[in-house]
Amino acid sequence: MKDHIWRRVLDVGHYLAHEKTTVREAARKFGVSKSTVHKDVTERLPKVNPELAERVKKVLEVNKAERHLRGGEATRRKYQGQNEVPSFPPGRSFLPEVE
Repeated sequence: MKDHIWRRVLDVGHYLAHEKTTVREAARKFGVSKSTVHKDVTERLPKVNPELAERVKKVLEVNKAERHLRGGEATRRKYQGQNEVPSFPPGRSFLPEVE
């Protein structure tokens, strides 16, 4: 796995575990597709950091159980003009620098 992919996988994993956010919101923050985020956390993350992968899996399970509620909330926000998500600053990482 290339270094930038490895770092993104860990960054996305840490972000999802700490913020308990959705795949869609994480994709917006990191500037990648929902499919990429999903592949990162379900296929790549367990190979890189199994413990973090378990924490992220629990967040994803909660999101899946609540998605019918989130859909209604998203529709409400859409029509109130509150659907903006701030972007993740480029070059920022949750991980310490690797030498």
